[in-house]
Amino acid sequence: MRNDHMTLRSMAVLDLLVPDAPSVPVEVELRYDTRDPYAVTAAFRSGPSGWVEWCFARDLLADGLIAEAGSGDVRIRPAVDDIELVVLVVSSPAGLAMFEASAQELADFLDRTYDLVLPGTEGSWVSVDDALTTLMPYDLS
Repeated sequence: MRNDHMTLRSMAVLDLLVPDAPSVPVEVELRYDTRDPYAVTAAFRSGPSGWVEWCFARDLLADGLIAEAGSGDVRIRPAVDDIELVVLVVSSPAGLAMFEASAQELADFLDRTYDLVLPGTEGSWVSVDDALTTLMPYDLS
């Protein structure tokens, strides 16, 4: 396990696609933390002081830049009519939101995560003991 943990943060503006209305720009903070090297977090500004966070696999972001990816709460795919855009769909029991984002901006963020942790080396950043402590916070002895 590596001990030199880092967090990468990048701000972006994604366009919330609204049926029969102009898109709405939404501020999004993309985060990558080497403590969870398999995941990316997207925090969407939901109001003056609120954020809604979605955590998903870094591989899902990489795959979604090339072709449709994801089958759960987060799906990503290239836009049908513009190769410079990516469509990000997040869903929950409360509803669904569809965003368009710059493919290049997401690819640049992804490249910066690879500068921190190369694909295939994520396991060297994970502590099994820390993961078990998180899952089982109580002393069973």
